[in-house]
Amino acid sequence: MPSRCMSIACARSSSRAAYTSTPCADSATVWTGRMALSDRLLRRKQEEAESQSVFGEILDWMLMPLLLIWPLSVILIQGVANSIADDPYDKALAENTLAIARLVSVRADRIKVDITPQVRSILYRDESDTLFYQVLGFNNELVAGEIAIHWVDPPLKLEYEKPYFRDGEIRGEEVRIAYVYLKPLPDRGPVLVQMAETRNKRNALASRIISGVTLPQFAIIPLAVLLVWVGLSRGIAPLNRFGKAIRRRLPTDLSPIPTSGVPEEVKPVIHAFNDMMARLEQNLQGQQRFIGDAAHQMRTPLTGLKMQTELALQETDPELIRASLRNIAESADRAARLINQLLTLARAEASHEKSHTIELVDLEALAREATLEWLPAAMEKRIDLGFEGTGWPLQVSGNPLLLRELIVNLIDNAVKYTPTGGRITVRTRASEFAVLEVEDDGPGIPEDERDLIFERFYRVLGNEAQGSGLGLAIAREIAELHRGSVQLKAGPDGRGTLAQAVFPRRRFTISALLAQSPEKFQPSL
Repeated sequence: MPSRCMSIACARSSSRAAYTSTPCADSATVWTGRMALSDRLLRRKQEEAESQSVFGEILDWMLMPLLLIWPLSVILIQGVANSIADDPYDKALAENTLAIARLVSVRADRIKVDITPQVRSILYRDESDTLFYQVLGFNNELVAGEIAIHWVDPPLKLEYEKPYFRDGEIRGEEVRIAYVYLKPLPDRGPVLVQMAETRNKRNALASRIISGVTLPQFAIIPLAVLLVWVGLSRGIAPLNRFGKAIRRRLPTDLSPIPTSGVPEEVKPVIHAFNDMMARLEQNLQGQQRFIGDAAHQMRTPLTGLKMQTELALQETDPELIRASLRNIAESADRAARLINQLLTLARAEASHEKSHTIELVDLEALAREATLEWLPAAMEKRIDLGFEGTGWPLQVSGNPLLLRELIVNLIDNAVKYTPTGGRITVRTRASEFAVLEVEDDGPGIPEDERDLIFERFYRVLGNEAQGSGLGLAIAREIAELHRGSVQLKAGPDGRGTLAQAVFPRRRFTISALLAQSPEKFQPSL
């Protein structure tokens, strides 16, 4: 058996007074206060970052697309406005280009352009824009007009004397260009007539169109945002009323919230809340019943303690006093046992609500230790208490303290109700599950009471054994916590009781078994 050691470290006492610096202490206090304040601010920022508003979330998803689409719509409007502005002025520019083309006479040896002063005055009478014309000959040489207008390749499907349009630039200024190809002579290239116009009128018209469309949007968009805000506020109003109804409730009011007049989208939230309130009310009622039953059960041992104490105070015979003291000790033991069972039951119930310590537990080793612990109590009643195991680790996942309490309660229940000279066997076996059995040859339990006996404080009538009626309730609570089950069956040949606890089994490889029990695989010498 491995040795156990315990060391106690004692602090030395010193007669020298501790040195204290007031400025340092003040600085430490200020520093601690600043750190605490910064921690609170950091936690608040984290909470604000983690918290989400349904109102803000919906508002973001509605307004963000609007704010993203609006600049795109402005760009689209600008393109449409330019196209609309180009259409009427392109027609006029095409007519002027065709007019210049009609003034071009093509001969076999030369090209002549007859621009009269009347035509020139018509071309240059525009006060807003400047017009440029150009005539290029058979070999793209300049015949007349502005040299700065660039040559353009003819389209693939060229139609002569049909105006074509393109955008260009002359001396850094944007222009709109119309050009026409004249039908060529045999063995000659086409003659190109081009006319360019600055975009002042076009830009002015496009600006008016853009302003007429976009300026109303500056009033429409805020109005749309306001309407969205109002609509969302009205949509969120049922949730706000739901929150106010909850805040106005008394702590003891667990009645369901009515769903009449509530939007369909909010009803699932209210139904879930009402279900939670119903479960909470059921839980509170169970706790109240448990407290009442516990108080009733505690009254019996406490009353016995008081009566035995009063009897001991009245007695003068030492033997009678010792007998009363023994009775007091027994009553105190029963009260302590009852309190421990109540605490165990409360701890098992609390483990359902929050995480508890989970580790690998050898159920066989735990059952063997509990059996050895109960040998003295069994020997007092001359009960043959034995253990039968597999000889291998029987691993389950769970809380070792709670599992041990389950085994102890099953053995305690068997020892308590097995008559003097009886027989109890604690057994573990492995199958698809890990199985723990406590078998006795006591009076047994009627079949119609085997489920009722797991209720808290339930006692089988006609049985004189001392007990609180909590042991099996604790065992079932712990088993369910570990995804297992506990049931009672009749013993062999219908005599006695067989308590059987079943748990999910944790399987291991050979290497894991060698690591846990290497002595089982050592060859015998």
